[in-house]
Amino acid sequence: MSTPLREQIHLWQAPALGDVEMLHARYVQQRFAPHVHEGYVFTVIESGAQCFWHRGSDHLAPVGSVVLINPDELHTGAKAHEAGWRYRAFYPEHQRVTGVLDELELRRGGLPHFRQSVVQDPLLAAALSQLHRLSEQGASALQQQTAWREAVLGLVQRHGHGAEPAAPGHEPLAVARARELLESQLADPPSLESLAAAVNLSPFHFARVFRQATGLPPHAWLKQRRLARARELLRRGLPALEVAFTLGFADQSHLNRQFKQAYGVTPGAYRLACVQR
Repeated sequence: MSTPLREQIHLWQAPALGDVEMLHARYVQQRFAPHVHEGYVFTVIESGAQCFWHRGSDHLAPVGSVVLINPDELHTGAKAHEAGWRYRAFYPEHQRVTGVLDELELRRGGLPHFRQSVVQDPLLAAALSQLHRLSEQGASALQQQTAWREAVLGLVQRHGHGAEPAAPGHEPLAVARARELLESQLADPPSLESLAAAVNLSPFHFARVFRQATGLPPHAWLKQRRLARARELLRRGLPALEVAFTLGFADQSHLNRQFKQAYGVTPGAYRLACVQR
């Protein structure tokens, strides 16, 4: 006798993103009655398929698709596959979306409007899924806030008919100051919004300027500096556990994974080789 499929629901708010509500769920028997949300709904179908009524017609959202629903639009939801559907959903208030556009001076009055209910956009689906996982796994505010802005800009530009942002330009003093701040706070880095405020730029403009100057977004640059600092401490003979704690890694295994991915050896093996020289 086969085991019945179980529904799984994880709902939370993302503090790093202004408490945007997020849902990671698998539904099998759930049927959503006609309802509306005050803000937007963006979902990525991870497995199975969903069917729903929206704007006067029925829609099918297969695996890999992105569902886009504007504020106050009536819609339903049900399974379109015998195993139900698993999805990752964002429920941002409209200010969370328009705020990103305002940072780049892209808003042309009114709210962004998405004309399609279901879109096939693998790059967007991947960006939204990655962002959702970052929040679910408790990634740094710096990384989440950067990923949120990039995802929203791509979403609006490709499916909400947004304008192209201006080139980021050069802000060498702002980038230098930001690097100093990140270097001094490796274990407990500031958020993207705090960094931007410290150098008097909008968060999105700062993120683009920083990437242009360094080749990396701020959270990736921070990761490289943490790993370089880890090497220095290991060469001095500090145990890997102490290094992980000192530099703000989640735990020693987190340091082990990132260190080996970057350098091909574990921190323990690197430390041992340096001590034995």
